Amino acid sequence: MVPESKHNSHAPDPLKTWSFSILMAGCLLAVQPAFGSPQAPPQMPNMFKPQSTPADSILHLSVFVLIITAVIFVVVFSLLVYSIVKFRKRADDDGREPVPVYGSNQVELAWTVIPVLIVLVLFFATARVIHATQSAPKPPGVIEVIAIGHQFWWEFRYPALGVVTANELHVPSSPPSHPTPTFITLLSADTDHSFWIPSLAGKTDLIPNRVNHMWIDPNETGVFLGQCAQYCGTQHAKMLLRVYVDTPDQFQQWIREQTKPAQISDAVNEGRRIFETTACINCHAVTGTVADGRFGPDLTHLMSRDTIASGAAPNTTENLRLWIQDPETIKPGSLMPAMKLNEQDLGALTAYLETLR
Repeated sequence: MVPESKHNSHAPDPLKTWSFSILMAGCLLAVQPAFGSPQAPPQMPNMFKPQSTPADSILHLSVFVLIITAVIFVVVFSLLVYSIVKFRKRADDDGREPVPVYGSNQVELAWTVIPVLIVLVLFFATARVIHATQSAPKPPGVIEVIAIGHQFWWEFRYPALGVVTANELHVPSSPPSHPTPTFITLLSADTDHSFWIPSLAGKTDLIPNRVNHMWIDPNETGVFLGQCAQYCGTQHAKMLLRVYVDTPDQFQQWIREQTKPAQISDAVNEGRRIFETTACINCHAVTGTVADGRFGPDLTHLMSRDTIASGAAPNTTENLRLWIQDPETIKPGSLMPAMKLNEQDLGALTAYLETLR
């Protein structure tokens, strides 16, 4: 009943990454201040500061392509300027057209061979990066995650670890001395989405009835922001995600906390009763209760997350109450239904949800 519910292979594109990174950073900056700052300062999306091998490869490819295109621009622009200056109209011109020259094997060979060579270089450079990112072998000790895109939130499942969470992906850091990459299987529950954390990897699409894959190996701890990069509906812009890169010890501690059953206090039995007797259980799951919905996020450890509504607002008592009562206030067009509870029931339900840690 908290983040929204739904009732009902593509390779990274380095040439689009730069422009979209600016747009996405602007969206994230615009969304977060409206509800306050998150507890841990995240690193804003920045493809020019890669913190993972795939992102680093894409950056180098982008710079390489940029250099080649810049050289082409300089050569073509210089030839244009030379032609304009050398063959400009002069006062002593008699007005007659110069004698045309037909055929030049050297020029025709140059404008055929040089572009072909340039295209081949760009093709092989791009193919090398695509192969390296899509066909990387899985070393021992990898973390495997299934990411499922919903309108308009993210579901993360760790099948080997027995953990299910939403919108906030936790992974261990992967230093060169002890590499621990995270391999992510990408699925869609409804329409097209695209998973993109600019500092960690290129965007990869989530397409219905198709399985795509990607991987990251962050070398620094921190919080990295990402977003759905494929228009998927009215709340596409607020389909945000966070990647928490923890130390190995912190990650194991997080796993231990997430695999514990929900800690429910006897003092909030009324809130639990409201939760289990309303539409909440149709969409959400809480381990150890009758709630076993799959349309919305698993709420077993809701209060361990920094944000709600797929990153649209910090996870505070005030925002939680507002999200339950009137989701449109935080996220217009959200598929989360407005519960419209009275103040007593709303307070009891909020208190109950705040025990889910």
